[in-house]
Formats: sequence, C-alpha cells, structure tokens
Amino acid sequence: MVGQIRMFGDKPGMERALTRDLRRLAALHRVQASFIDMHGIRRWANPEALAAVLRELGAPLESIEDAASAIRHCIDARQQQFLPPVVVAWDGDSDAIRLRVSAGETDARLHYTLRLETGELLSGVYEATSATSVGVCSIGDMVFHVRTILARRHLPLGYHRLSVRLGSRTQESLVVAAPLRANGAAQVRDRQAWGLYAPLYALRSERDWGVGDFTDAEALVSWAAEQGGHLFGTLPYLASYLDTPCDPSPYTPASRLFWNELFLDVTRLPELSQSAPAQEMIATGEFQSRLRALQSERLIDYRAAMALKKQVLIQLAPQIIAAGGQRLAEFAAYIAAHQHIEDYARFRAVTSRQQAAWIHWPDRERDGAIRDGDFDPSEMQYHLYVQFAAEEQIRALGRRCRAGGIDVYLDFPLGTHPEGYDVWRFRDVFGRGCSVGAPPDPVFTSGQDWGFPPLLPEVQRQSGYEYMVACLRHQLRHATMLRLDHVMGLHRTYWIPRGFRGTDGVYVHYPADEMYAVTLLEAHRAGARLIGENLGIVPGYVNRALARHELVGMNVAYWELAVDPDGAMRRIAEKPRTVASLNTHDMFPFAAFWSGEDIDVRERLGLITADQAATERWHRDGVRTQLSEYIRIHGMAPTSHINAEDALRALLQLLGRSAAEYVLINLEDLWLESSPQNIPSTVDQYPNWRQKTRLGLEEIIRSESIQRLLGEVASRRVRRPAEALV
Repeated sequence: MVGQIRMFGDKPGMERALTRDLRRLAALHRVQASFIDMHGIRRWANPEALAAVLRELGAPLESIEDAASAIRHCIDARQQQFLPPVVVAWDGDSDAIRLRVSAGETDARLHYTLRLETGELLSGVYEATSATSVGVCSIGDMVFHVRTILARRHLPLGYHRLSVRLGSRTQESLVVAAPLRANGAAQVRDRQAWGLYAPLYALRSERDWGVGDFTDAEALVSWAAEQGGHLFGTLPYLASYLDTPCDPSPYTPASRLFWNELFLDVTRLPELSQSAPAQEMIATGEFQSRLRALQSERLIDYRAAMALKKQVLIQLAPQIIAAGGQRLAEFAAYIAAHQHIEDYARFRAVTSRQQAAWIHWPDRERDGAIRDGDFDPSEMQYHLYVQFAAEEQIRALGRRCRAGGIDVYLDFPLGTHPEGYDVWRFRDVFGRGCSVGAPPDPVFTSGQDWGFPPLLPEVQRQSGYEYMVACLRHQLRHATMLRLDHVMGLHRTYWIPRGFRGTDGVYVHYPADEMYAVTLLEAHRAGARLIGENLGIVPGYVNRALARHELVGMNVAYWELAVDPDGAMRRIAEKPRTVASLNTHDMFPFAAFWSGEDIDVRERLGLITADQAATERWHRDGVRTQLSEYIRIHGMAPTSHINAEDALRALLQLLGRSAAEYVLINLEDLWLESSPQNIPSTVDQYPNWRQKTRLGLEEIIRSESIQRLLGEVASRRVRRPAEALV
C-alpha cells in the first residue's frame, strides 16, 4: 500500500468535521490537518486535538467556532510585520535580507541599522522604491512589494542585529549568517573511519562505583585507538534526576545545559586527596560493603549509586574554597563563564529540599523566583562543584580522544524532562500543554508519547533561538561529532495535546532553514561534524535537506533488511555520506535479531500481537535464509551452516568495506549479547537504560576474539570504487 492514498477507518467522517476555517487556520500556523503514514494511509486530525494544538501555538481559539476570527487575527498581525524576526543569510549572502512594503508605504523612507556580531555598524537610508525589488506577495487581501536592502554585500558568519524603520514603524530581526554546508573538523581520513558505540553508564570495570564513568570511557577510547578506531559514540550524558524525582533516561534529561555528575570518577578529583573525612568515610566497612553490592548487581541501581557518590562529593565541594589558590580561581572562572550555572544550582537545591518536581513547589518558587532561604546553601555549592568537576573530566576525555586520533561523538537529544530545569527557567519557549511523540505504525499501533514538551516555533524565533544556541554550545565545547537525535525535529514534530491519545497527534512544522542555520553555524564554530538521525518515517524533504547541507545521515542494517532483504546488501554497501551500523540503542543486539528472540520478547511484553509476531517470524526466516545464502556465495564463512557468529562477522566485514563515511559498532554485539539497552514504549515492563555490559572493560581489552573482529573491520576501511563493494 505504500504510495497509495486511502482513508483510514472512520477518517472520512473526521475529514468532514474539519471545517474549511479550521484547516486554513492550521495552515497559517504551519500545522498539518492530515498526514500520510508509513502505509500510505491518510490520517485526518481530530478537530478538538487540532484546536488544542493551535491554542498552544497562540491562536485565539476558545472553541472550533472561533476559527474564522482567529484567522483574521493572524492575518492582521502578519500584515503589520514588514520584517521577519529571523533572516538566514547562507554563506553571508545579504540578498536574503528582504522586507515587505505595502502599497501605502511605497513613498516612505527606509532607515536601517545592521550591527554585526563584531560590533561594526552598518547603516543607511533608502527611499522604499529604491530598495531592490524582488517580487510581490499577498497576505489576506493586501498586496506587498518584496524588496531587499544591502544587496550584493557579503556578511561575515555570525549573528547580526538588524533594525529597520519604515515610516513611523520600527522592527528588528536577527540575521543568521551561516555556512550552507557542514564541514567540521572530524574529517574523512585516508582510511574511512570506524569506531565503537557503548552507553557510558553500562561500562563495567574492576574500579567502578556501580556505574560507568569518565575514566572508564578514557580506558575504552585508548584501547579503541590501539585497534585502529577513529571515533567513540555514546548516549547523552546530560543532567538527570536520580533521587526524587528519578528518571535515568538519557533522552529526557533534567537539562540540556549541564552534565550528569553520576559519571564523575570521584577518585580522580584533587579535592579527595585534601579531605581526610572523605577518605576515612570511603575506607569504612559500611561504605565498601555498599560499593561491592553496587558492583555485583547485574542492573544499575541509579538511586543507590548516585547516593553513594554524593555522600563523598558533598564533602569535597567546600574543599575547593578552603584550598584557595589556582584551583579556586579556575572554579570561579568556570562559574563566571557559564551564564545559567548558579540559577541551575539553586533550582537543584530547591528540588532536593522539596523532594518534588517544580510543578509541585509553592507558587513563588514554581513561578521562577527563588530566594536564599528556599534551599540549603551546601546543596547549591554541591551542584556548582560537580558541574565544574564534570567539565574538567569531560575535557580530559576529549584530550585523550585527540591524542589517540579519536573523534568524540556526542548525542544531542530532541527534548528535555517536562519537570526539569530547562522547562522551569525557559518555560515560555515550551508548549507545556502538549508532548512530543510519534504517530501509529505497525509496531506501536497506538502511537508513541515521549512525554517531553515541544518547543514553540514562533517563541523561539522571537527569542533569537537563545535556548537552542545555549544547548548546542554546551555539547559542542567537547564534541567533534554531534548526532542530532530525530533530525526530522528541525522540520516538524508530532504534537499530542494533553488528555489526548497518541493516535490524535498532529504534525507542527518549524522554520527549518533557521534551525539548520543556527545548528550549522554553531557546529562550524566548534569545528564539529553533524550527523542527522534520519531513521523511521522520514519525509523526502528531510533527506534532501541533509544532502543540501552535507550532514551525515544514518544507515542501519536492520532497517535495510526489514524493508527489502534482496537489495539490503547493496544499500548497506553503497550509501556514502552515512554512519553505518547494524543497530541502534533502541534496537535489540544482533544475536537477538538473528535468533528471533527480539520478536519473542516484544510479543511477551504485549508490544505486538500473536499474529504480528507470526508474520515477523516468517519474514525473519526469509532474511536469515537470504543473508546466509549471500554469505555462502561470497565465501564469508568457513562452513555452509551459518550461525550468529558467522553472520555477525560477515556483516561487519560488509560494513567495513562499505562506502559509508563512518562505521559504528555496538560494543555488546562483539560478544553476541542478546538483551537490549532499551525497548521503546516500555516503562516498568523492561529495565531500560539499566543494563551493564556482560563483560568488564578488563575482559574486553584482553579478548583476542574481539580484537580479531575489530581487526577485520579496520583492515577493510579503505576507500575503493563503489562497484567493488559487493
């Protein structure tokens, strides 16, 4: 049915319920009244859900019957706006700076001032008719002449502030002069790059405190460099709630502006050697007993691990002030350089005192006004200290990576926790009456609700993308490669209004050019490569935008095998500007895929029906048969009976000699792990984000079989003509 449009269920009735005015109002706010799902089925919006989304976007709509007056309100506002709030000047092309002049203003004078980011000031005066005309446009019943100022001038890359006075009216705009194409410092080498992926929390070692830390990451990076690797990828290690509330998911961080102190290696902190009480506490039998218990657990106990580390860290925080000297100067410089750090520390301190999320705080604190008596000062000092310490250890990890020729591949999550710092402090930017998710598909037939609020497009524009810029800069201080989770979010997101089901969501579009411009400019300044996670239901315009801006996409073998097993091998081999991998953190490891255990688990959890499971098993049998035949024909296994190990080795060889710019290998696949790190759409049914690696770092580093597997990949990462790849 793909490519054919047909109505779904009672949707023709839903279509009729969408009045012409409601559809027009939706279009004015860049909201889709319908969309075509992955089966080619057109799904029409629930009118009440659509109205709720429009209200969240600022439409004056108390009921559906108000749509006509809301349209007039929207058109009136746009007719008054002659200068957009944001202008994108690709590669500094000033011809992009355009404004709308109404028929009644053609005789007016136009005064402009452009303050460049460098501080240089450009200004001038035009007669409106002398500004270069580039066409006409209409808004409602009014016709406007579109004119450009500063024609044929080259602007330096950066954020510039434009002010224009037209007659008696003055309006301002942010001009984003950004590179059209991504060209970060993570350059393709003579040998195409490959690397390892592993969640930081999952790493085990003989010295860990119940969870992986930055020192474990350094050890893995050093070993990967010895094997010839070029990048280390991991899940986000942003700030999380690990007490009350508690949510360890790396994709709903408490803030996208700060780090997760859980990953600190406490033993490396200089303050520990200066604190006799902290050293004595660590040496006690009780502390060591708790430490051994955390190390022996198969799953991570986040609350207990964080509590154990915090017991030490909160004693070290005052030590940095007591020590004085250069260390205190560095601490003070860090605080001075990070605009929101003290505000964040107060927020976390109040959360600790209240033992509740901010939506449950007293009115004043909930509304953003925190006073000194609202929190324990030592708790605030703790959060200042651990952010400073995390920044240091992440910087050290970056140095270790650079020394080994390894790119730091960080992950930029799409959203943030609805009860976290970012939503509390920047609440005007978030549509808190909705959450982001995904529409129904064959696996998740009720749709997905990811629980975090969407960003409001127009509020972001009016704020000059301040929040987005701050989040990107936080990651790009250290990343040489940055993966944009759900890159479709630069174009549109699926909004589910509060109180509605996942099936009732609608797509809201964003000014993609502006969001790409901000992202590309920040990555350019940091010298970082951008990777767009373009998996799932991806409209064609998204992939065209990735190609236009030269972002690296993703090429996952599971997806290719699921769509078309016959052509999968060639598609895996031939896609050049991609990160190629067998799977992702939201998929089962290869051993479970090969055996079909993933189907059994999803059926047992109620994520698919018995009939769906039977269909998937039939399809998987075909995939195994075709893949086994391919391996035999190409002599990629020593015997005719192909087992999971043979298939893994063959697929890694195929990825190794593919045209992909990068190959990313799931560390756990190397010993045929079958348990996934995360099963989407589960909460209590499965221990998501809690699974430790079955092998410790010391075992991994000593394993000759793992080294042989990686050696086979490394030996094949050599450029060759596409026709020689398969």
